[in-house]
Amino acid sequence: MSLDPDLAKLAVDHGLSLGADYVEARLHHILEVGCLLRNSSPEPTILVDSNGLGIRARYKGALAFGASNTLSTQSVKELVEEVVKRAKASTGLVGEPIEFSGEEMGRGSWSAEEKERLEDIGVQTMLKHLRELDDVIKDGFHGVSFTNRLLMIETSVEEKFYVNSDGAELRSRVPRLSISSFINASYNGKNYAITIPAGYSSIGESGGWEVVKRLDPYTFFREEGSNLAKAVKSERKPPSEPVDVVLGPDVVGLVAHESSGHPAEADRILGREAAQAGESYLKKDSLGLKVGSSEAYVSDDPTIPHSMGFYLYDEEGVKARKRRLIEAGVIKEYLHNRATANVFSTKSNAASRSVAYNREPIIRMANTYVEPGDYSFEEMLEGIKLGVYIKSFMEWNIDDVRFNQRYVGLEAYLIERGKLKEGVKAPILEVTTPKFWSSLDARGKDIQFRAASCGKGDPMQGAPVWTGGPHIRLRNIRLGAR
Repeated sequence: MSLDPDLAKLAVDHGLSLGADYVEARLHHILEVGCLLRNSSPEPTILVDSNGLGIRARYKGALAFGASNTLSTQSVKELVEEVVKRAKASTGLVGEPIEFSGEEMGRGSWSAEEKERLEDIGVQTMLKHLRELDDVIKDGFHGVSFTNRLLMIETSVEEKFYVNSDGAELRSRVPRLSISSFINASYNGKNYAITIPAGYSSIGESGGWEVVKRLDPYTFFREEGSNLAKAVKSERKPPSEPVDVVLGPDVVGLVAHESSGHPAEADRILGREAAQAGESYLKKDSLGLKVGSSEAYVSDDPTIPHSMGFYLYDEEGVKARKRRLIEAGVIKEYLHNRATANVFSTKSNAASRSVAYNREPIIRMANTYVEPGDYSFEEMLEGIKLGVYIKSFMEWNIDDVRFNQRYVGLEAYLIERGKLKEGVKAPILEVTTPKFWSSLDARGKDIQFRAASCGKGDPMQGAPVWTGGPHIRLRNIRLGAR
């Protein structure tokens, strides 16, 4: 798909001529393919081809957004006129005029690394891989039957041309690929809903078809299928007294995303997302607040090569960089766009993202994770007299302000005298955010990521992200049981 930069530049020039003091235009094309296999038979393929122009214009502190997929000179002019008209009409309704922080604007082209273009891969090739993957798991493991299986390969190619009246002009391309599954596992007359990978996530990266080779889904599904079948058969309840808990990267990544990333979104802190995604337990003056131990380090980094949340410039033309959300247990940084950065008297850290041409850019995470430490897994188990290792999860809940949360383990094991023992059934970790991060006393050397879709906004925007981290150890935690 060819993106016509002249149309975007026309939009900016026309908006300024109508009196707007800021205009941005984003040509945004996404081609998505979803290939599905249910119980060895193909399902209808999902094809989404989204292409259009999104515009924001500001007039005397009032910001308006509009979009269209009719890309003619006349229709773009009419769209701009409508957006500027709404911005002018809104000036009397804006309590606090919207101003932007001043950053150097990006210019040029950037893209994710790509060797084999996804547009060159046909549906039959994807189905062939799904059938081979289904062959790996369809017989189940250890007496547990996988009676109903839905396997998916999802690809997307996202291309944008962005220009604004502050000097930004950027062209970008990010292909992505992910693999996921939904499985009904049956054992001893009972049914269990599981996914591979666990926790309704995916294995995925940015890049071309070569991502399949890097992910090695056959080995992954075989090992995960076997481990999760054992987990289904577990019967032992977790200890009732307080114990030490080791969490796997799947759980750690989710907690980092939910209890550190979301509360750090400046629009939530200011209350803008209160009616949609929710609020935050953090306040405007919470930078420097101690919420965890000296081992608590959480970051968000859009610039990680091959990551699902990969980008080098955000939707406002600001250069992306790593954001340190929690450092040594202290709230260090929030996620900002240019408007919230101005309110906080700081600079934007390039957290503005939009998932389609007809979606307003809002503050989003990219790849949120706990920083690795210096412990091996074995060293982490040493010294634990009685504990539980929760490797993965299948259920979680967290409140509106991201303070109280609950995670239910799927694959979990008892730890006795520094050694892993038998499986534990559905241990429940229910803690506050400060209790979780304050109980952390060791981080592993290893780090793993899972692909996920982060939901936020109204209309909903599901943004591709990575969640991740190393194994970590929590001290003196009381677990619940079912």
